[in-house]
Amino acid sequence: HVLVMGGAPGFGGAALLASQAAARLGAGKVTLATAHEHITASLVRCPEVMVRAVRGGADAADLPASADVVVIGPGLGQESWGQAMLQSALKASSPLVVDADALNLLASRWPDLRRDNWILTPHPGEAARLLGCSVSDVQADRPEAARALQRARGGIVILKGAGSLIAGPSGLVVCPYGNPGMASGGMGDILSGILGALVGQFNSLEQSAWLGVMAHALAGDEAAKAAGERGLLASDLASYARVLINP
Repeated sequence: HVLVMGGAPGFGGAALLASQAAARLGAGKVTLATAHEHITASLVRCPEVMVRAVRGGADAADLPASADVVVIGPGLGQESWGQAMLQSALKASSPLVVDADALNLLASRWPDLRRDNWILTPHPGEAARLLGCSVSDVQADRPEAARALQRARGGIVILKGAGSLIAGPSGLVVCPYGNPGMASGGMGDILSGILGALVGQFNSLEQSAWLGVMAHALAGDEAAKAAGERGLLASDLASYARVLINP
């Protein structure tokens, strides 16, 4: 059971993309906890995903208890609604996949929090905020930035970008796949959903991260091969990733 928590008012698409990706990558049950205004659109777009309306902290409090994996961050925002959602997720004992504004909130409100059973998925800007340095510092030595963040925060760190890096207890892995067409909105949301589904199916967070990043990037390459890089959408990837992970 993968729980996706996100989609603040006006940002429902990100959380829905993550939910759809989790369903496509083999999660047996996916629940989307999102702002009440996104319920109808979510049910129409992806009826396989269960949807729960969250109006405030009280609605979010007990949601993670029934989940095997929690994906927190897509479309979350940094206002009180998003803060309440993240606070609820952090109380869960289940593994977390942390993305987008959940990372920014970690940097500003939980600067010292460390956890072994989470995957953090920052782009360079989010990594810089978590490390307290500049984006240029991160980009000047991406491998060291990924390692430093993993040492500081624990778990697994995926530093996104051209040649995404996966830092974990076994060391550093570089993803050689992907293409410029993937530099478009929603790609990170798809990755978060993929990771959530895989963490729910494998015992190892690290192996799930390796497989998820590679499948995401290769799916982007397959989609580009089929129709070109220009105009590649995040929603194009899930069906290709599904083919890649099936034997």
